[in-house]
Amino acid sequence: MALFNTPSSSLLQTQNFFTSPKKISPFLITVSCSKSPSQPTSSPSPVDDNSENEEPKRRLSQQSSWEAKDSEGKDYLYRLGKEADNMNIAVGARAGVVDSLFAGNFLGKDSDIVFDYRQKVTRSFEYLQGDYYIAPLFLDKVVCHIVKNYLAHRLNVKVPLILGIWGGKGQGKSFQTELIFQTLGVEPVIMSAGELESERAGEPGRLIRERYRTASQVVQNQGKMSCLMINDLDAGLGRFGNTQMTVNNQIVVGTLMNLSDNPTRVSIGQDWRESDITNRVPIIVTGNDFSTIYAPLIRDGRMEKFYWQPNREDIVNIVHRMYEKDGISRDEVVSIVNKFPNQALDFYGALRSRTYDRSISKWVDDIGGIENLGKQLLRRKKDEKLPEFTPPEQTMEALLESGHSLIREQQLIMETKLSKEYMKNVDD
Repeated sequence: MALFNTPSSSLLQTQNFFTSPKKISPFLITVSCSKSPSQPTSSPSPVDDNSENEEPKRRLSQQSSWEAKDSEGKDYLYRLGKEADNMNIAVGARAGVVDSLFAGNFLGKDSDIVFDYRQKVTRSFEYLQGDYYIAPLFLDKVVCHIVKNYLAHRLNVKVPLILGIWGGKGQGKSFQTELIFQTLGVEPVIMSAGELESERAGEPGRLIRERYRTASQVVQNQGKMSCLMINDLDAGLGRFGNTQMTVNNQIVVGTLMNLSDNPTRVSIGQDWRESDITNRVPIIVTGNDFSTIYAPLIRDGRMEKFYWQPNREDIVNIVHRMYEKDGISRDEVVSIVNKFPNQALDFYGALRSRTYDRSISKWVDDIGGIENLGKQLLRRKKDEKLPEFTPPEQTMEALLESGHSLIREQQLIMETKLSKEYMKNVDD
């Protein structure tokens, strides 16, 4: 009977119940086994919710902030759910709530809440192997813009948040910028013009604000310099001919203008908090023609413009560094540049790439011809190796031949203009 942990009087009554032939109702059993309020107790009653001696609720950890309450009595998870875009596809996939096709099993049945934020959205430049030339004027402009924005709170001047690098096609604007990022140890967040339009109204503007805050978190959490870079801005926001502005175009323009005016207060749809201050990070955009962009966005207080047109010395140095590993001397590079003047930098990269065509054709024949190409490239056995590819030996004759071939293709496009042939009834 020690199992009931009852006083002696109750124990006696219970023993009499088992030995007495009289029938006693279960209600009387309950009463006889219950404690009297006047009796001393050795341990608190498990059913007494109002007991003053109730043990405090055990915390997960003395250093945990998950159970901390704010001034309104709300904990961290409540605040996180209120401020975040609380959709299953964004903050978790619970089995039985969303279809198993979307929940998956790679994290178990329930995805954790921070999985979406663990994705790597910043860009590193491990693929940039080798020695490249950075134009001094380009380097000075980009470095100065980055440093000014990180020192903006100490400078008694208005510092534009956006640097707009514009110029002709294929002049290396994006590539030179990435080389500078690699040199400085900057880990940027990079966007393209294709992300500035969506079937959902407001989504591109929100994406820009999220990417900006991500770059700010790189500075705060990793201690690395970061920035937001948008390539080909005019392709996504520019107005060409009779094209119309969409709602997303207007929201993106308004978002960039607001970031320029308030770079430390960035909302992604959550409730405002006074302590929610975003680190200021610079924005760098590239494009070909900024005259097609909404004028108030590119005004001097918001965007600093930099027209990039490499001079002959820059072109020779960049191309020489490109061909240096092939054994092409600087004098030969000067001859190539003189032979094909008024060409963009990407022309000389395509010229070198064109010299590989014959070697690739020979390599295809070595692996069994075009009939076995798919089998050899994709469906070969695990231990089966492809024949080694031997790069062609670069010579002046091969480079000049490739250059003339590219020039003929350029002239053919400009002279033929098949669009006019296809649309004869359309006025010029």
